[in-house]
Amino acid sequence: MANALRYVPFAATLAAALHLTPVMADPGNLPRPVTDADYVPVDPDEARLGQLLFYDPILSGNRNISCATCHHPKFGTSDGLSLGMGEGGIGLGPDRHVDPANPPELRIPRNAPALFNLGAREFTRLFHDGRIEADPMRPSGLRTPLEDEMVTGFDSVLSAQTMFPVLSPDEMAGHYQENEIAKAVRSGRITGKGGAWDLISARVASIPAYAAMFARVYPDIGEGRPIAFTDISNAIAAFMALEWRSDDSAFDRYLRGQGDLPKAARRGMELFYGRGGCATCHAGPFQTDHGFHAMGEPQLGPGKAERFERHSRDIGRMRVSNRPEDAYAFRTPSLRNVMHTGPWGHAGAWSDMRKFLAHHADPAQGLGGYDRAQAVLPAMQSEKDDWAILDDPAEVAAIEAAARPGVRLSQAEIDDLIAFLDALSDETALKGRLGVPDSVPSGLPVER
Repeated sequence: MANALRYVPFAATLAAALHLTPVMADPGNLPRPVTDADYVPVDPDEARLGQLLFYDPILSGNRNISCATCHHPKFGTSDGLSLGMGEGGIGLGPDRHVDPANPPELRIPRNAPALFNLGAREFTRLFHDGRIEADPMRPSGLRTPLEDEMVTGFDSVLSAQTMFPVLSPDEMAGHYQENEIAKAVRSGRITGKGGAWDLISARVASIPAYAAMFARVYPDIGEGRPIAFTDISNAIAAFMALEWRSDDSAFDRYLRGQGDLPKAARRGMELFYGRGGCATCHAGPFQTDHGFHAMGEPQLGPGKAERFERHSRDIGRMRVSNRPEDAYAFRTPSLRNVMHTGPWGHAGAWSDMRKFLAHHADPAQGLGGYDRAQAVLPAMQSEKDDWAILDDPAEVAAIEAAARPGVRLSQAEIDDLIAFLDALSDETALKGRLGVPDSVPSGLPVER
């Protein structure tokens, strides 16, 4: 890796340096301000290379889907859908629809998570079920579904996470017999010569502009080392870390003593860090404990099952840990820019934040009142019914039984929480620092 240049457009103010805290009812409940030390330094040249790769469909099996298809700044780094449509879809965001010439086999089973602050040091578990996490006891330094086949060379959990979608037939790889990458995935050839990652690397290396950029960013590639898949993923991770670093919301400035919040947001903040109990899980400077909690969320779509399984359930963390107490538990998301990342929930079941908060604060009320019109699901035919779980009383009862108790909130309190969550919006991060490129080296279309 090239020598990292410290990217610091977020210089600490005097107030932050002196640890000044605004006066409020109970400042001890508030998190400390986010600082530069919370983030891994980023090489701007590596990030600029990653920007092009992030928006380039060259990484997908059929050269028609980029990382940005499901994680676009236009939709708060998500896709505006409850459950995304990868291979077999046309269009962007809520306008995405089935390609009649190549319809998808399944919806993507979970909501596309937002990408803000994933370059911060404390983010060592990713995906809704945490199936990728740092593990210093393993040779790769990571625990992933690839187990012992996981290669070394990924700079971080974020780098490793970035590249797993290219292996998914429903996300980016494409379906069997459609292309050489899909065939490699289907036959279990992921790493090594002729594996899916090697085939993608060869595609990128064959483009002169990419070859020149990799040689400049990584000196050993300039000296003759072939471009590896980990180089691609490391560059994309650097871009994501720089582009969507989010630490300049009104709440961040409040914590640094640089300004106040509107009265409604102040009331929402005190509820969030007080009686509402939100900070029990949404704790710390990034408002996440990085843990897993069962919140009685509606399950819709195909669920998380192996290809040979016929069920539609998603048991969350239990798929990773095999512990019954982890059934229906999902990772606590960070909340910067959360008002811009809907629909919300691991299955994107809620498109109205007020209704989501009413249920999320008090999961014990059950799923009987869930309005299916909340789901944003482009029409498609698939082998699995989107409502199979919610139509099964036994499945619903299991989700409800696992849910943790909560607090019933009034509509006025929900309005105050909305005002506070809106104060977590960071316009710089929402816009992005490098933005959407005009073109990419492959010459393929860039989604806007």
